[in-house]
Formats: sequence, structure tokens, C-alpha cells
Amino acid sequence: MVEIKYSPSKFIVSKLKSICPRKGTEYFALIGFIIILSIILMAIFAPFIAPYNPIKKVGGILEEPNGRFILGTDGLGRDIFSRIIFGARTAISVTFLAVIISLSFGVLLGLLSGYIGGKFDSIFSLVMDAIYSFPGLILAIVLSAMLGPGILNTAIAIAVIYTPTYFRMVRGLVLSLKESLFVEAARAIGAKDRTIVFKYIFPNVISSVPIVLSLNAADAVLTLAALSFLGLGLPAPTPDWGFDLKAGHAYLASKIWWPSTFPGLMIVILTLGFSLLGEGINEILTPELRR
Repeated sequence: MVEIKYSPSKFIVSKLKSICPRKGTEYFALIGFIIILSIILMAIFAPFIAPYNPIKKVGGILEEPNGRFILGTDGLGRDIFSRIIFGARTAISVTFLAVIISLSFGVLLGLLSGYIGGKFDSIFSLVMDAIYSFPGLILAIVLSAMLGPGILNTAIAIAVIYTPTYFRMVRGLVLSLKESLFVEAARAIGAKDRTIVFKYIFPNVISSVPIVLSLNAADAVLTLAALSFLGLGLPAPTPDWGFDLKAGHAYLASKIWWPSTFPGLMIVILTLGFSLLGEGINEILTPELRR
């Protein structure tokens, strides 16, 4: 069974399930994929879509949405629409990089720890359990403060908190598979441990990874937004939805809603896309859930 901490992204999907017909959940993966693909394409073609330079003043300060600036301008006179388009690059880059790092280390260490066992398994299990039990956002804040700003540093800080999820899942599956008959048969014909792990065991544990990957990506978007909101994400003036959300928050008391509303909406949309994709894949791979 896949073990995933409860998260805001899963809460969103659970609410959607409560108001949608059961058959509608079959389309979750497709809807999530379309959302994610749209934002990826937006990030790739940002220079051709954005009408203005996202880091330069191009209009008046805090202009309301109008014909020239369809989403208005921020407190420095920059076009919010252009910053949202380029901010997609930041969100996608950090999220994918964090997921790839955590996936690579978590799966590899889980395979080795579960198969080797002994003190090697005990040490890594203890370390991963300690990381897993620590509040994820607090740990990400500490690591971001230590590593400093930047795409790679932020991705590493986020990746650390998700690595134990892959480790625990893969290790548990390896422990149940390494005594299976097909593994014993591989040993009997003289297969090396490396061959057994990567040729026989790995293909049987990788099928559960896409579910965890999608849901962790959804949480990574929220974690990145939280770090940027606290000033621990990417350095200014890099377009970043979380940073722009923080900058626009100061104007809400004056009923100037647009600088924070649109970046916050994009964070919700991307998070929802990954959540729907993960839940859809989970139901596809686990038909029992549809009953």
C-alpha cells in the first residue's frame, strides 16, 4: 500500500470527489494532465506569450486590469500577466527538479536498503524516519535558509522532505519481494545481486511510483509558494508566484486585490492539476477504488 501524508492537495481532490459523480473521477487523470501540459507549454513559450518584460516597469503603479494590462500591474509597475507567464517557468523548473532528485535518491536507497538489510538498512531507515517525522515545511525553511536562494538550492530543500516517502514505499515492497520465488530462482541460476535488484525487483516496485510522484509534485508547488512567500525562495526580481503573492498581500487592506489574486490562483490551478493526475493514476492502477 502506498503511504502518503495527508496534504492540502489531497483535501482539494477529496472535496471534488464529494461533489462529482463517481464516474467523473475516471477523467481526473486526463483533466490533470491537460492542466499540467498547458502550464508547461506556457512556460516553454513564455517569451512569445508574455507581452512585456516581466522584470521591468512598463506602466503605472497598481493599475487595475484594463485593455493594456489585462491583469493589471503590481506595486512596481510591472505587468502581472507577463510575470505569471514567466513565473510558470520557475514553478515547473523547481517542482520537476525537486521531484527528480527525491525520486532518484529515494528509490535507489530504498532498493539497496531493503535488499541488503542489516545495519545498512537500520541506519538509513532511522535517518529517513527522522526526516519523515519532522514537519516538512519547517524542514524546508531550515534547509532553504542554510543553502540560500536559487533554483537548485530551493529544489534540494524541497526534495529532502519527499525523499523518505519514496524510500519507505520502495523499501517495504523490496522486503516483501526479495524472498519471492522468482528472486530465489534468479539466485539459483547464479544471477548477481545487482542484476536481481535492477532487473527483477525494480520493475515490480516502480509501478507504484507515479502515484506518489504526482501527489508529491502537488505538495512541492505549495511548498515552493510557501518558501517564496517567506522570502526564502528565488531572489528578486525573478518572476515567482509565491513571491508575487507576498508582494500583493500588502495591498489587500486597501482593496487592491489583483496583485495577489492572480498569482495565488495559478498556484491553486497547478496544484490541482498534479493532484487530479495523481488521483486519476491511483484509480487506474487500483481498480478496486472505483467500487
